[in-house]
Amino acid sequence: MLALGAVWYVAFLFSITLHEAAHAFAAYRLGDPTAYLGGQVTLNPLPHIRREFFGTVVMPILSFFLSGWMMGWASAPYDPFWAGRNPKRAGWMALAGPAANLLLVIASGALLRLGLASGVFAPSGSLSMAQIVQGTGSMSAGAATLLSILFTLNVLLFAFNLLPLPPLDGSSALAIVLSERAALAYLSFMRQPIVGMLGLLFAWFVFGPIFRPVLYLALRVLLAGYL
Repeated sequence: MLALGAVWYVAFLFSITLHEAAHAFAAYRLGDPTAYLGGQVTLNPLPHIRREFFGTVVMPILSFFLSGWMMGWASAPYDPFWAGRNPKRAGWMALAGPAANLLLVIASGALLRLGLASGVFAPSGSLSMAQIVQGTGSMSAGAATLLSILFTLNVLLFAFNLLPLPPLDGSSALAIVLSERAALAYLSFMRQPIVGMLGLLFAWFVFGPIFRPVLYLALRVLLAGYL
């Protein structure tokens, strides 16, 4: 269990670090250097851990021992005045995080398909988050577990963060399709703390029924020809 927990944590920390680094890099390129100056445009997890120790260390470990999988969070700082002046740019910045998770889904999926085609991996009957495939030898077992977690975890992070509920990324991204005036009013409303708390609570309850078909579709695409 400790070995599995270590693999889960490597996958979780890398995924969440890439997500936040993508936010920070996009903000920097779009005119807000706040996260860049704070050292967040990096794949080094330490700046992200220092900023959100509970969400990147304590919560993942607790959730693993309580539920068998990891959840948590990190954050990249941004200038709310910049976002208020540039709501559409802020929307694109918000989409950068889920886009990074989608990139990891594609990359890990490609490696899983390569392993299946070469015989290094074989389909797993369980299809759990940590075992989409299994290694055909002792040397490939760890890689099978790591890639399985990377794939399923990033499908989850991609889908969850795209929910159009505050304070999730999908909520801020809605500003892209709104008029400038409507986007400003919308983002001002979304920044109220009570709205964010209610949004997270609602997202927690509705995500399960949404995630199951999304994950099933992703697995069907990944394992096409092997199921």
